[in-house]
Amino acid sequence: MPRPFQRFEPHGRGGPRIREIPLRLMLPNLITVLAICAGLSGIRLAFENRFEIAVVMVLIAAFLDGIDGRLARMLKATSKFGAQMDSLADIVNFGVAPALVLYAFLLDQAGSPGWIAALLFAIACGLRLARFNVLDEDLTRPAWQAEYFVGIPAPAGAVIVLLPIYLVFIGVVEPSRTAAFIASGFTIMVAFLLVSRLPVWSAKRLRVPGDTVMPMILGVVFFALLLFTYPWQTLSVGVLAYLIFLPLSAAAYSRRAARESAKELAPEPPQP
Repeated sequence: MPRPFQRFEPHGRGGPRIREIPLRLMLPNLITVLAICAGLSGIRLAFENRFEIAVVMVLIAAFLDGIDGRLARMLKATSKFGAQMDSLADIVNFGVAPALVLYAFLLDQAGSPGWIAALLFAIACGLRLARFNVLDEDLTRPAWQAEYFVGIPAPAGAVIVLLPIYLVFIGVVEPSRTAAFIASGFTIMVAFLLVSRLPVWSAKRLRVPGDTVMPMILGVVFFALLLFTYPWQTLSVGVLAYLIFLPLSAAAYSRRAARESAKELAPEPPQP
C-alpha cells in the first residue's frame, strides 16, 4: 500500500517511479508528529510522578501544535493528509494530555468525580475542535464575526485547565482532597467554556501601528523572559488575566453586533 506522501507514476521499463516530495512539504507534518510525541510523553511523565517536566511537555506540545498549521500555510505546504494529522494531534495535545496529567497530579484524589471531570474536558475539547472545523468552512457568517472565536479556543483551554497545577507549584494551593474537588469543578467549568457560545476576541486579524512595533517586540521579549524565569507564576497570572478578559470580550462583541445591526437597518442614502 503506498504511503501518504508517495505517488506511483509509470516509468516505462523498470516499474513505477516514486514522486519525490520537497522537504518543506514534510516539515509541518514532522512538527505535528513531534507535538504528539511531546503530549504522550507528558502523560507518561505524569504517571511517573515527574509532574513539572510533564507539564512542560504538555505546554511544548500545545505550542508545536499551534504553529504547525501556520507554518504549513507560510510554506504553502497544506494538504488533506496534514489537516487530518493536525486534527488528531489537537485531540491528543489539547484534550487528552492536559486532562490525564491533571488527573494524575490532583483529580485522582477526588475519586470518580475527578475522573468524570477529566473525561468531560477531553470530550469537550474534541467537540470544540469539530465545531471550529465546521465554522471555519461556513461562508454564510458575516465577515466581522470571523474576528471572534465561538467558545474559548482549544489551546487556551489546555493552558487554562492546568491552573490548579501551577498554583500548587508556587505554593498557593496545597494538594488535598478538598483541593481535588475544587479543581474538578474548575475543570468542568473550562469544559463548558470550550463548548459554549461565548464570543472570544481573536488577535488573528490584529494590525499593529508601525510606531508601536518596537515597544511591542520589547514587551513580548519581556514576557518570554518572565516565562522562562518564573514559569508557574507567569502562567498563573496569565490564566487569571485571560479569565478576566472573557467577559470584556463578550461585552465588546455585543457592542459590535449592535453597531452592525444598526448599519443593516439604516436606510440607504438617496442616489443623486
